[in-house]
Amino acid sequence: MAELTYYPICPVEDLPSGERLFIDLDDEPVVIFNLAGDYYAIADLCTHDMGSLGEGEVEGHQIICPRHGARFDIRTGEVLSLPAVRDVPAYPVRVVAGMVEIGVEE
Repeated sequence: MAELTYYPICPVEDLPSGERLFIDLDDEPVVIFNLAGDYYAIADLCTHDMGSLGEGEVEGHQIICPRHGARFDIRTGEVLSLPAVRDVPAYPVRVVAGMVEIGVEE
């Protein structure tokens, strides 16, 4: 199993509940969500047409791609509906000493 290295992203107060933050992680677009105090991160790239996923509407733990309506589970990156058929990468997120951190496999 690969080891994770966590990188600080922002103070928790910079990502309030219901908000999202767009970052680049090793030149890959990633979106971090705060859903009622739980933090999640997925790639900001729909696997259907490679468009931005993070601007989509959030319903519960699902994000709906704004281009063609594919749905993904924000917690796991699992694809939930067509036209996408492949999951998006998901990243572990934790809070340490008031900082939101994202984990990357080394």
